[in-house]
Amino acid sequence: MKYRYLFSMLVVFSLVLAACASATPEPTQAPTPEPTTMPEPTEMSEPEPQDIVDIAAADGRFETLVAAVQAAGLVDALKGEGPLTVFAPTDDAFAALPEGTVEALLEDIPALTNILLYHVVEGSVMASDAAMLDQAQTLQGQFVEISAEDGKVMIDDAEVILADIEASNGVIHVIDSVILPETRDIVEIAVEDGRFETLVAALTAAELAEALKGEGPFTVFAPTDDAFAALPEGTVEALLADIPTLSNILLYHALGEKLMAADVLASEQAQTLQGQYVEFMTEMDKALVDDAEIIITDIEASNGVIHVIDAVILPESRDIVDIAAEDGRFETLVAALQAAGLVDALKGEGLLTVFAPTDDAFAALPEGTVEALLADIPALTDILLYHVAEGKAMASEVVSLSEIMTLQGADISVMVEDGKVMLDEALIIITDVEAANGVIHVIDAVLLPPA
Repeated sequence: MKYRYLFSMLVVFSLVLAACASATPEPTQAPTPEPTTMPEPTEMSEPEPQDIVDIAAADGRFETLVAAVQAAGLVDALKGEGPLTVFAPTDDAFAALPEGTVEALLEDIPALTNILLYHVVEGSVMASDAAMLDQAQTLQGQFVEISAEDGKVMIDDAEVILADIEASNGVIHVIDSVILPETRDIVEIAVEDGRFETLVAALTAAELAEALKGEGPFTVFAPTDDAFAALPEGTVEALLADIPTLSNILLYHALGEKLMAADVLASEQAQTLQGQYVEFMTEMDKALVDDAEIIITDIEASNGVIHVIDAVILPESRDIVDIAAEDGRFETLVAALQAAGLVDALKGEGLLTVFAPTDDAFAALPEGTVEALLADIPALTDILLYHVAEGKAMASEVVSLSEIMTLQGADISVMVEDGKVMLDEALIIITDVEAANGVIHVIDAVLLPPA
């Protein structure tokens, strides 16, 4: 009975399992999800780079500077491509100026512009670069002095209190005071200095003071009173009584361009307002102009620059024939000029360039040639005039030419090769021997005009 009951229970249990199995739904495969495209990452928008004016306007410490730039009409210039370097005075720097100065400048736009441009240098000069410089030329034309000492960088008398604010078109260095360009002209500076009384008196006597107060720019090599005092006794008094000679000497101390000391050191010569050239040379760490030493450099004026020298420099007063006769190497040339009656022509006022053969050059001609020419004046004259050109052509000009028209009428060919300058078949062996009426270049052969 017991087993029959157990069997019945197993049958029932089996039927229940079967029923449950039939009721369970068939498993279905889950649908494959559609691929989703991730959105492209969006780039963070970079802020627009700010130019010098934008930065100054947004900063809040340069309201006076920005107002001045606007009043002077310089906004567009300082928003240009650049690059520019701006030494930017703060509002406190402007406030430190004498009372009424800012208001007066806003009423005097040329003066305001002059000052503002004196705060701007072309190029992007970072603080590390500035610390290695002595000076930099501003857009106003004058130079600011740069010095670095005890961890401070000074621009003229202003300290850089915040450096290297980079802009899209340059860099700003914040300074603690307004820097001012020189407003005095060359003559005013010389008068106020006290060491140039003789020079000022000479300029006044020669009526050249007004010329050197002009716009320029000029470079003046200014002899001190001691330099004039070192001239032979009575020289200054004699010059003050001979105005043409005095003017000639004074104009020999001035250039019609502005050459700072760095420019002088990089040059060999420069043409003076007198017409002749001064020679520049460095010797034993001394910078010389002709035979005078430059003892103070780069005194800037509103119309140029002054370099102080320790001696009066004198232009050449001898003419071409005088120099050739005194030299000793041109006896044949001088004799030929005398025989041909050309001495007065080469002693005249008009500027000439003479290519002068040495005595050795004449001696190299076939035997008897010189004697034959001295007996044939037309032929001699023809040859001599082939050695002379109208005008004053210094070596720097000669090398830029391919030919030179002579007073004889034919052209001399010019060729530069391996550092040598040839005129026809003759080599120029000495250049730029200046005379009062031109220049001599010494050559090693006699030039013969085309037949």
